[in-house]
Amino acid sequence: MYRSHSCGELNASHINNEVTLAGWVQKSRDKGFMIWVDLRDRYGITQLIFDEERTPKEVFENAKSLGREFVIQVKGTVIERESKNKNILTGEIEILVTELTLLNEAKLPPFTIENETDGGEDLRMKYRYLDIRRNPVKEKLLFRHKVSMEVRKFLSDQGFCDVETPYLIKSTPEGARDFVVPSRMNEGQFYALPQSPQTFKQLLMVGGMDKYFQIVKCFRDEDLRADRQPEFTQIDCEMAFVEQEDILNTFEGLTRHLLKEIKGIEVDKFPRMSYDDAMKTYGNDKPDIRFGMKFGELNAVSQHKEFNVFNSAELVVGIAVPGGNSYTRKEIDALIDWVKRPQVGALGMVYCRCNDDGSFKSSVDKFYDQDDLQKWAEVTGAKAGDLILVLSGEAHKTRTQLSALRMELGNRLGLRKPDEFAPLWVVDFPLLEWDEETERYHAMHHPFTSPKPEDIHLIDSKPGEIRANAYDLVLNGNEIGGGSIRIHDKDLQSKMFDLLGFSKEEAEKQFGFLMDAFQYGAPPHGGLAFGLDRLVAILGGQESIRDFIAFPKNNSGRDVMIDAPATIDNEQLEELHIQLNLQS
Repeated sequence: MYRSHSCGELNASHINNEVTLAGWVQKSRDKGFMIWVDLRDRYGITQLIFDEERTPKEVFENAKSLGREFVIQVKGTVIERESKNKNILTGEIEILVTELTLLNEAKLPPFTIENETDGGEDLRMKYRYLDIRRNPVKEKLLFRHKVSMEVRKFLSDQGFCDVETPYLIKSTPEGARDFVVPSRMNEGQFYALPQSPQTFKQLLMVGGMDKYFQIVKCFRDEDLRADRQPEFTQIDCEMAFVEQEDILNTFEGLTRHLLKEIKGIEVDKFPRMSYDDAMKTYGNDKPDIRFGMKFGELNAVSQHKEFNVFNSAELVVGIAVPGGNSYTRKEIDALIDWVKRPQVGALGMVYCRCNDDGSFKSSVDKFYDQDDLQKWAEVTGAKAGDLILVLSGEAHKTRTQLSALRMELGNRLGLRKPDEFAPLWVVDFPLLEWDEETERYHAMHHPFTSPKPEDIHLIDSKPGEIRANAYDLVLNGNEIGGGSIRIHDKDLQSKMFDLLGFSKEEAEKQFGFLMDAFQYGAPPHGGLAFGLDRLVAILGGQESIRDFIAFPKNNSGRDVMIDAPATIDNEQLEELHIQLNLQS
């Protein structure tokens, strides 16, 4: 037996007990006649004491050679600690060691394995297995485990069945780029790794499984950000014989359950907002509603003067920054520079101070009088002491720019509080979006999303106006889940493929198996998938998912720890019937 207890469970009730512990040496303090060693495992830290008088001589001498991260086993007696440490669970006791076994020596780690480390992110990524020993990373992985278990518990209690679907599937032309896998036994043919189990979960509904879920790896070969990885994990769910309301109620229940069990927070309301209202009010389809600064459209009160910047704009829109009148001119100029960065792309910004005495002072006073600026304040909801910031230009681009500014100000003003949670359903998305480059429609979500029943009559005359029977669940300005009611009728699915520019032959080649299945009695069905990595990060008070993944990739999609992706040898390439044409 390597250990009778963990390093985090011993306390005063164990005094005088003989125990066996095993773990890593966190640090050692040698006072000559006495040595203290902090022994660490996943569960905590226990202080060991080697006493020149009470510890066997050989054991005492061996303790002098212990280095950081040595793996050891000790046996000894639990005694009361003279200098107690209230910061750790075992701070009342220590172990008077009588036996010491060196299980493995260790090189000096390239960074200190403590809560506050001297290792940079790249170095810690390379030695991720060492970084996991640190509490901040270990606790995030344990937190992820807790969330996953609560998800499984809730869905199982609701009658969902956990079913695995294949990882080796066929490539489809919709969505992001696939990761492809060559087949050795089928020359010139390739599998693809799934971007989601979408068609398989629909087939499970045809198979009568009724309620399915899976915590599943998915893969997308796309550019990365802080909240994206080439491989990610979904809580994938599907239900049969349901309408949109059934699904929203079910997954409101899951979200409430997680917030209550994980964070101890009760959430009553899950407001709903249409896609059009979200874009008009917040400039994006995943608004953070923890704070205000709603958009105020100013065309009607700003395009009647000789200010051509506004007169020529498709949209003039502003927000009121609470308490922003305290900003200095230098601070306002810095905000103007911020929106003019290439990442945002605004050409400039107009501002208006709302003074405490009810007067206004703007950067365009030459064109607008006090009555005009009063109307700006009314439209944006600005009060005395606030600052109105205004952008103008092409409508979609301007809303996107102002949305970025709103979120930046929310961060700067401390309005995006990580311990506050504001869920929101965004509904009524467009079913299709027009791509000018390819001159055809693309599915806003995916080709299997059903139109809203009341909009199906527009499918031949005005397809661009059809709303999708789709919904996204937003939490604190992040989309944590999304789904739709699916098409379950073969003729409607065929019509959808036509709208998306598939020929009959292409549709049959790519999705014939699904169309065939629909002929055998497909029930009405729909579902939703949560992004587990993002959900866990937000519940953990962060927006970057990387630390909540055991072995993440970097921003280039590389695993710097195992050095992947990597080349393979020519023999493997020949077996796979692949010839590389690499140009220098």
